Amino acid sequence: MMSQPILALHGVSKSFGSTPVLADVSLSIEPGEVVGIVGFSGAGKSTLIALLAGLELPDSGRVSFRGQPLLAPGPERGVVFQNYSLLPWLSAYDNVSLAVQGRFGHWPRDEQRAQVERFIHMVGLDHAHDRKPGQLSGGMRQRVALARALAADPEVLLMDEPLSALDALTRATLQDSLERIARASGKTIVLVTNDVDEAILLADRILPLSAGPAATLGPEFPVHIPRPRERRALNSLEEFRHLRSGVIDYLLSSKRSRRAAASADRQPSAAPGAP
Repeated sequence: MMSQPILALHGVSKSFGSTPVLADVSLSIEPGEVVGIVGFSGAGKSTLIALLAGLELPDSGRVSFRGQPLLAPGPERGVVFQNYSLLPWLSAYDNVSLAVQGRFGHWPRDEQRAQVERFIHMVGLDHAHDRKPGQLSGGMRQRVALARALAADPEVLLMDEPLSALDALTRATLQDSLERIARASGKTIVLVTNDVDEAILLADRILPLSAGPAATLGPEFPVHIPRPRERRALNSLEEFRHLRSGVIDYLLSSKRSRRAAASADRQPSAAPGAP
């Protein structure tokens, strides 16, 4: 008997005004797995995360959590945004504490404190827990955002290109941290990214999102590379090179097809009776 997916999209389409963003998207996410959604900028990845978070509702189709319709945000789904979304007047500790209080306000104070400190430690910020966001680097701010989401103990962690605003070195360091944290937490994670290598490092399977408008999910690419995954070792693996090539080929092919269709739509139709 097949297990019930923890989170699912069923034939979902979404437009903003007259612009179709997603078309007939279906996806089932099993408890405990890490799913990577990759695609070009503007393809609709953030819209997909917003639908899974309950921040947007589909125009058609449905979104479900444990088989029930998903109609609004909920504490069982935590979101890590690209732009950190930290309160600038609060310290790193207090930003995380605010999430714990909102989720576990009925706990004794010492248990709340232990929860905050556990996740501050998990993301490696013990030395900076009293600093405010303006005193932290971009990578450190993203660590605070990750600790805040994890400390609220959601069943699913939704990550909307969380590392895309960082420099290459910081991004690589945090990718390694995310791989470790994903294994340690055992959370169900949906990661959207425009970095194929990042998806291969972190995900159990990868689903490419075709070029928009009216983007849809392409074929599934399972990642069978054993964990823990070492970044420096990946390039020497035949499976890594095969996966990378397959995902990139699909994305480029979808972009060419979209451009060809757009070009054909712009061609003037022949006049009746023309040779």
